[in-house]
Amino acid sequence: MSPEGVLRDPSRMPGDSVEVAVAIVGAGACGLTAAVALREVGIDCLLIERDAQPTGSTALSSGFIPAAHTPWQRAARVADSAAAFAADIQAKAKGRAAAHLVKAYTEASAPALALLARHGIEFELLDGFLYPGHRTRRMHTLPHRSGEALMGALQRSAQIPGQTPVLTQARATALYAQRGGPVHGLVVTRPDGREESLRCRALLLACNGFGGNPALVRTHLPEFAAAAFAGHVGNDGSAIVFGQALGAGLADLAGCQGHGAWVVPQGALLSWAAMVRGGIQVNARGERFHDETQGYSEAAVQVLAQPGGVAWCVFGEPQLALLREFPDFRAAEAAGALKAAPDPPALAAHIGCDVANLARTLDGHALGPPWYAVKVTGALFHTQGGLDIDAHCRVRDIRGRALPNLLAAGGAARGVSGDTVWGYLSGNGLLSAVAGGYIAAGALIQEMRR
Repeated sequence: MSPEGVLRDPSRMPGDSVEVAVAIVGAGACGLTAAVALREVGIDCLLIERDAQPTGSTALSSGFIPAAHTPWQRAARVADSAAAFAADIQAKAKGRAAAHLVKAYTEASAPALALLARHGIEFELLDGFLYPGHRTRRMHTLPHRSGEALMGALQRSAQIPGQTPVLTQARATALYAQRGGPVHGLVVTRPDGREESLRCRALLLACNGFGGNPALVRTHLPEFAAAAFAGHVGNDGSAIVFGQALGAGLADLAGCQGHGAWVVPQGALLSWAAMVRGGIQVNARGERFHDETQGYSEAAVQVLAQPGGVAWCVFGEPQLALLREFPDFRAAEAAGALKAAPDPPALAAHIGCDVANLARTLDGHALGPPWYAVKVTGALFHTQGGLDIDAHCRVRDIRGRALPNLLAAGGAARGVSGDTVWGYLSGNGLLSAVAGGYIAAGALIQEMRR
């Protein structure tokens, strides 16, 4: 799909095209949050979803949504504010994150969760550890602690009795629009190649980034060109293609979220909580090679630079107990990922390294006995750059002017991690999705009322 081939003459749209007020491309956390907000005030919307069952990057995540000054924090006597949250984001990104979005998203985080709570999602404040860069507890989760559980709850919240707001197995492939002008509708293509046209008054691009597009990854994220991609295949860069065709600007394309603990060969996420709580990473030589407390995103690059592009997460009983609270780890353990060792020689045998090297590494780290190890690699989870947007999630052209009736949020747009891998603060992805979907819906509501 090229930018030159995705625009169609609006005058050629079939007269019998179905019409909705707002079309939303992507039924992940961003699109579903926007749908909940729009339907709460009676605005007709339809989500366009390429899969048979909406999952996306949200289902592959931990499902933790960071938010500041929430009722759940106050109930737990956790003092926090949007300003403190914004300062933590910018500290992690060393000031390179888009300031207007940092302010907008952090201020919208609590109202967005309140919206979802009104529609039946039961959040709780994550306890037990802090992710790197967060000064206080602000991760909100469902009791099941998984992205799949969050997706299920979001879908239920977006439902209206007797209606289904998601058109599944429908891939957006073209727009009825002229460069720089309003979007009149879009073309969706079914798995059998059949095309359908949909007329809309506004379009929200809530599809994800370009992590599943090898050509774009090689161009903008060369350090991840050979890395495992742990995101959703729908992250094909289509939002960028649509935006470029309309004359949109792009921003922060070198920003991304990696992860330094993608379990191999099982293909599962090992929560960085184990590293935060005292676990370490060693390479194939049994050497610790970086400071794990800096964050899991930049750890991906560190792991990929080791021999064979792999490492071992090494931890003890307390960390294992914490990991077993996460469904992803329990599944990986059941698949044989966890190796147990009563002493350093046995652990060295699992890793295949020199015992003396490993013993020196373990000295000073109160991890065992027994010791546990899981083999991991560095992976790309999702991109943090995309369409340039203003504080209301309106897509801007290359001169910074808002395009008419086109909005973007979540992975389709630039995020709040700056233009690097190390600028990612834990939870930035779901913050951009949930707060961005909430903000975009607010802008759409104002536009529809006018």
